Amino acid sequence: MSPVRKNANGRILFVGSGPGDPALLTVRAREVLGTAELAFTDPDVDKGVVALVGNDLPRDPETGENGVDVRPALGEPAEVAKTLLAEAKNGHDVVRLVSGDPLTADSVIAEVNAVARTHVQFEVLPGLPSGSAVPSYAGMALGSGHTEADVRGEVDWAALAAAPGPLVLHATSGHLAETASALVEHGLAPQTPAAITVRGTTRQQRTVEATLATLNDAGSELVGSLVVTVGKVVSGRNKMSWWESRALYGWTVLVPRTKDQAGEMSDRLVTHGAIPIEVPTIAVEPPRSPAQMERSVKGLVDGRYQWVVFTSTNAVRAVWEKFEEFGLDARAFSGVKIACVGEATAAKGGSFGINPELLPSGDQSSLGLLEDFPPYDEVFDPVNRVLLPRADIATETLAEGLRERGWEIDDVTAYRTVRAAPPAAETREMIKTGGFDAVCFTSSSTVRNLVGIAGKPHARTLVACIGPKTAETAVEFGLRVDVQPETAQVGPLIEALAEHAARLRAEGALPPPRKKSRRR
Repeated sequence: MSPVRKNANGRILFVGSGPGDPALLTVRAREVLGTAELAFTDPDVDKGVVALVGNDLPRDPETGENGVDVRPALGEPAEVAKTLLAEAKNGHDVVRLVSGDPLTADSVIAEVNAVARTHVQFEVLPGLPSGSAVPSYAGMALGSGHTEADVRGEVDWAALAAAPGPLVLHATSGHLAETASALVEHGLAPQTPAAITVRGTTRQQRTVEATLATLNDAGSELVGSLVVTVGKVVSGRNKMSWWESRALYGWTVLVPRTKDQAGEMSDRLVTHGAIPIEVPTIAVEPPRSPAQMERSVKGLVDGRYQWVVFTSTNAVRAVWEKFEEFGLDARAFSGVKIACVGEATAAKGGSFGINPELLPSGDQSSLGLLEDFPPYDEVFDPVNRVLLPRADIATETLAEGLRERGWEIDDVTAYRTVRAAPPAAETREMIKTGGFDAVCFTSSSTVRNLVGIAGKPHARTLVACIGPKTAETAVEFGLRVDVQPETAQVGPLIEALAEHAARLRAEGALPPPRKKSRRR
């Protein structure tokens, strides 16, 4: 529950969620949602926005819960306002989360007016209005003037049909027939262009083009809130449709990595319009005996090492957890040089206050790091020992290369990698039946483990492999490798997948769409 103020009312914050995409929230709205403990939300608020409520609050170390209470806003505006006021008068800060912009919905305006008649403090945090954002995401330039109306209530059809500029209408599929007939009856031509957009600004956005004459037939099966754009601006979509025309738009892409490790890959997939779904194939566990790691941490404090080389984010986390056991912090690395195998590993270290002196200038791999790693110099290097904390299954490439450069290596098992538990039954079904449009493998182990815990991806699923060894393993397991970048890095992998998809689309050679029943 939200914190209670003794002898004082809480505040009521009306927060506009915008048109759908959480990335379109205002900075202030994101801050408020992240620290909110009690929220009342409308059903048409995107689930991605709702998921942000309480994200910045500390979680119980045992249960993982953060005490957030999210409830539906039920009843007429007066009833909703009464509920909000009751919670606020009990000392709670209350978030009222609404779709779009709070003061553009009559029902929310009624709630605000009811609250304003009391002594309870309130704020209104505007959201980006869907009436302008959704047509923009659908490639329609509204220009300096348009007319917006909600046809789900009372409508002055004569005034609406006579309005200058394009029309932007809020509707559901059940209102399309009446909307089209009423506008035609009041003077608009049956062949007037129209576009219906559902789930606007999200990666599930879909826009259907029609005319007033075909409006109902075109949109009768669409579910949820719709934004209908009427006018000649619809004809320009083929030139300005930037959102839905991205190479991987609407694709569901399997990322066989944990959420912590998948950050860069998922972000890049999103920029191309894809929907990444992370499926961990490896679970990380502590070493069987902690003695080796404990000696290494004590050696760091005692000045035993000149360098610490981190080859993964898991290695950084393992060392840091051991630091916390001993009551240490980043100051223990004073006088020790840090090397990281790549930017993701460096970023993880930076989150703990550990900043590297050395990153590969070329390929972000063990070989790339070796190319830049300085040889031991007995004049300038007071200590000749390197700490290398890593996984139990790591290769010897890096350790051997460092020895060749004159360094003594403490090769320490910081964590063990084991096969992860199988994903949910729904995910396994998607993998086997073609529910994923593509899968991106970043190592041979991700191939082996995914097949082991969930089965082989369906033949319609495009397979992208980060490098030749990963591709070789995929072929061994009977998979067809469709994409392999020239450079074995996450960025080039996703770019290669996007280019491949764009080429197939241009050639009309994309796999047939999966059945709707298979869609996630």
